[in-house]
This record gives sequence, C-alpha cells and structure tokens, in this order.
Amino acid sequence: MLPISLFITNLTKSPKVSSVTLRKMSTEVPDVILEEINNKGIITLNRPKVLNALNLSMVKKIVPALKKWEKDGKICVIIKGAGEKSFCAGGDVKNIVLDGMKGGKLGHEFFREEYAMNGLIGNYSIPYVAFIDGIVMGGGVGLSVHGKYRVATERSLFAMPETQIGLFPDVGGSYFLPRLKGKLGLYLALTGERLKGADLMKAKIATHFTTSDKLHDLEKTLLSCSTAVEVEKTLDHFNVEDNKPFLLEPFINKIDSHFSANTVEEIFNRLEKDGSDWAMKTLETLRKMSPTSLKVTHKIINEGAKLTLAEALQVEYRVAIGCLSQHDFYEGVRALLIDKDQKPKWKPSTLEEVTDDIVSRHFNRLSEDKELKHKL
Repeated sequence: MLPISLFITNLTKSPKVSSVTLRKMSTEVPDVILEEINNKGIITLNRPKVLNALNLSMVKKIVPALKKWEKDGKICVIIKGAGEKSFCAGGDVKNIVLDGMKGGKLGHEFFREEYAMNGLIGNYSIPYVAFIDGIVMGGGVGLSVHGKYRVATERSLFAMPETQIGLFPDVGGSYFLPRLKGKLGLYLALTGERLKGADLMKAKIATHFTTSDKLHDLEKTLLSCSTAVEVEKTLDHFNVEDNKPFLLEPFINKIDSHFSANTVEEIFNRLEKDGSDWAMKTLETLRKMSPTSLKVTHKIINEGAKLTLAEALQVEYRVAIGCLSQHDFYEGVRALLIDKDQKPKWKPSTLEEVTDDIVSRHFNRLSEDKELKHKL
C-alpha cells in the first residue's frame, strides 16, 4: 500500500481530482471509528449530531470488523457512542421511509443486514462490552443487548418505541423482551415506556451500572486486561450498587396481570376496569400507538418466547418486510420525524378494525431467496 503522503501526491497530479474533492476527502468524518488497541477491538459510533443513529453504511463497517476480531481472537470488543447524549438512538428509519416513498429498497437491505448483525453479536465468542451511556433505543438496543456485557450509567435512557412509528420492537426484541421478568417485556414493547439509569440493570437490560465519569477509567482498565476473566472482574470492580427500588416496582403486579391477556383488546379492558392513575396513563399512551403495530407486537413478543435468537430474527425480518409494504410505518415516521406534526393517521384506525388476517399477513414466509440467512 502506498504511504499516505505519496497517495495524496499522486491524487493531486491526477487531472480528475480537484482541490475541492481533496478537501472533502480530507475532512470527511467517518460514521464509525474502528480501532485495535492491546489486542482489543473498539467500535465508536460517530454520528453524535443525529444521536449516533444507525445506518446501512455503519452496519457494513461494523460486521466485517466483528468477524475479523473474532477470528483474530481479540480479548474483548468495546462498543460506545461518540458524544455525551447517546449510545445509539435507533436505526435511521427516516431515510428508509424517504427512500421507500420513492420506490427504493433501502429498508429491505438495511433490516436484512442489521438483523444479521444482531445475530452475530448474540452468538459472539469473545466478550462484547457495550457502554450504553445516554440514549439507547431501537437499533441501539440491538447493538448492545445481545452482547455479553452492557454497562449503563446515570445518563442511560432505554426505550423500544416502535409502536409509535407503525413498526414493532425489532432487532431481536422479540427474543429478549419476553425473557424479562413476568410481562415487563411485553409492557415495554407495547407502551414504549422509558427506563433510566440503574433501572436498566434492575430490569436485566444492562448487566452493570457505573457513573459516566468512570467510563474513561473503565475503558482504560479494560484495555489493559490480558484475559476474558480479567474483563469480567474489571466490570464487576467498576459496578456501582444502586439500592433505590425499581421505577416500575409499584406496578409490577398490575403489569403481570393486565398484560397477560390473550388479546390487545383485553389488555385495554383490564386497564379500563383497573381505573387507577397508572392504568389510565397507560391506556392514554397505548391509544396513541398504531393499532396494527400493537397487535403485531403482541403476537411477535408472545411467539418469540419460544424461539431461539436466530429464529426470532428470521420472523422479525418477515414482519419488517410486511411493515415496509403497509401504510402505518410510513405514516408513523412521517408524523414523528419528517413533518413532526405528531398527528399520525393510522389505517386501520381502531383495534377492532385490525383483523387477524391483517396481522397474519405480516408473518408470511418470504420466498427462499429473500428469507434472512444467518451465515454471514
């Protein structure tokens, strides 16, 4: 490979490359920074201005690096987000929808590559450490929750708010959410409820909790580890105990009772009969969501409890393709992220109008060449 100075000299001699092109090349900021330090791999999601939202370009850089580091036998991989606001606020669904409105297939490729990456992380053979400092939603959850270690801080803000945009809690959400205690996962999936700080560990979404001002020292110490055992001991050493009760603890029995209903309509009925402030606020939240998404989410979460991660991701890809052909996903993203009027017009507009057939169509098998394959 040519030295960088010689490479630039050759470029400047070429009549096809202008000085403007050179400036763009030299100032372009990478969306992902990949580093190898002391036999460790480090991934930095580097789009802080858009809260490190995950796009196809990022996925296509992360996956080869993960494969290489696993093959090389790295001691661990650390993934983090640039800036102080967000680990990763989700997938770049705005561009997926804008592309889809023009007849493009970006969504098909993005979901395929993203879900395959989630499966790779879930079966990773070396320690995978996610610093989920700041916002961790949607695609950011998929980048972290399937790894062996997830470190939350007081700035962590978790949610799976996909029913708000006519989608469903994907990126393996149908696998990990039903494995949370009781009906907590289904509750989080349907309502998009936010959890903060140490509550992520109490909910078993994070494995460790520390303060954000300790992350630099934690990373520095991890980079000095020489074995996987040392990695775990280091994480345990930096772990901070939080003795405050879990935010949702006062409502856990109600969540388990109401959200164990066989249908979304029955969940609504149980909340209405409850009549408490918590139940009424929960109902108010649910009524804002796409009725189709609520029913699709109810089905996929309940079915995901019986599937492996690989099987769950395969089903999710079918459902994602179904959403890409339906009105609500485009309308939800339009209302929240494009026009930002916060007034989606769902079709169908009521739970009663969302038939079993409408829900089932989302789960139809794809042709064999379009099914999600897990051998990356």
